[in-house]
Parts: sequence; C-alpha cells; structure tokens
Amino acid sequence: MTRPLLLGLIGEGISASRTPRMHEDEGAAHDLTTIYRTIDIATQRSSEVGLSELLSSAVRLGFDGLNITHPFKQQVIELLDEVDPVAHRIGSVNTVVIDESGRTTGHNTDVTGFARGFEAGLGTASRRRVVQIGAGGAGRAVAFALSQLGVAELIIADISAARAQDLAAEIGDHVRAISTADLEPAITSADGIVNATPVGMAAFPGTPFDTGLLDPQTWVADVVYFPLETQLLAEAKEKGCRTLDGSGMAVNQAIDAFELFSGRTADPMRMRETFLSFGA
Repeated sequence: MTRPLLLGLIGEGISASRTPRMHEDEGAAHDLTTIYRTIDIATQRSSEVGLSELLSSAVRLGFDGLNITHPFKQQVIELLDEVDPVAHRIGSVNTVVIDESGRTTGHNTDVTGFARGFEAGLGTASRRRVVQIGAGGAGRAVAFALSQLGVAELIIADISAARAQDLAAEIGDHVRAISTADLEPAITSADGIVNATPVGMAAFPGTPFDTGLLDPQTWVADVVYFPLETQLLAEAKEKGCRTLDGSGMAVNQAIDAFELFSGRTADPMRMRETFLSFGA
C-alpha cells in the first residue's frame, strides 16, 4: 500500500489558499492519498516560529514536500541541502522536495508557471516595453520569465532600489531598474504592467500604483490570485485594458510542483477546474 503524500505550504496570509485542494484532488485522481496543510505565519502560533524551525519540523514529521510563498522564497535557499540550478540562478525557491532521508532540494516552478499563463492569456500582447513592480521572490521568477518571453525592454521597480538593481543586472542589458519615484512616467509609456508584489492580496489590499495612469492600450497582469480579480485588475478593466489574473501562474506552477512531489504527471485541465471551483 502506497503511503499518503504529505505536503505543506509555508507563507503569510495563505489561510484561504487554493493550493491544498489542487494537490489533494489531483492526488486522489491518481489514487494517491494526499494530505496538504497550510502553515500561515500570520496566525499567532506560527508567527512565533522561524522559517528554519518550520522547515526542520516538516522534515522531522515526514513531509514529502513544501510549497514556499511570500515572504520566504529567497530566505529558504540558505536552509536547503541542495538547490536546482535554475532556481539557484533565479535566486528564488517556491517548491521544496524532501526525500526519504530528509534531504531537501529547492526548485522554482514560478518561471514556467507565469510564462505558460502569459502565453495563454496575453500571447498576442506587445512586449516592446514592460514595467514590472516588485523584485522579491515572485518578482525574480516573473522577470526571468518575461525575459524568456521576449520582452525587449523590461523596467523593474521595487521599494528596495538595490534589490531591483541587482535583479536587472543578473538578467541582462535589456533590463533596467528604476526607483518608485520614477514609476509614473514609466507606466505611462509602457505596453504592459506586471504586479509582482503581494499588494492586492486579501491580506494586503490596495493597488501598487495609481491606476489613473493607465492607458486603455496598456495590458495589466497580476501574480496575485486571491482574490482572483484584484483591485488593480478591476480598475484596469474599467479603463479598457486587457488583463491577466494570477490563475495561470498559480495553476501551472502547481502542475509542475505536483509532478516534483509525486512523480506523477498532472492533468492541467483537471487542476485548473479545481482552482476555478472556488469561484472569483
């Protein structure tokens, strides 16, 4: 008898995450009992425990894998036994596989997740000049994905100027960093905007910039998927902009993560149906 697959998600403000159901339902479809737990540092009990202790506890309890989200995608790297070369170059890990000996290996499925979601939802959109807001864990993956998608000029803004500059330098000459003070003129001249910050999540409401700056010809993408239609996307739609919600990235990264955790090939349509069953 195959033992249950024990998985978890570590992050902040994740109590309503759709990820557990996606993995548990997909596991059931493969006759693989899957137990997926959220470990939310926003709760009082978890907030008193550090990332290192949470990771050690997961290993000790026999977890087979973990998904990692805001704000730990970069912090977790130094705690792992091994990091996949792609994740190492990106400098961000969102998936940790734990083998039978307790050895931990970090991966990044956000890059392919965002890229496939973008091609499906905004495949014909102009990629001449794109502004990305956020250079943290998710932002790093998105920036690498946008570069692979052929964005000619990628402009990155972050509350940490140094973090944005470091990311731009790592990717290439077609990427440059700007300060948040220079965000307004960048947005008004961009073909597309990507929000790669947690702003817009239920736990972090609001928009990352003044949406009054948007032109109807500008497309807007968001990595946030809870809620599915963020305030940013709702206001962008009102302006007539094409939009892309975070569902594509969320589902596609989960597909790749499930395969890493279980060794089974996930069904993309089934996982997306599970994701959408939650409603908007």
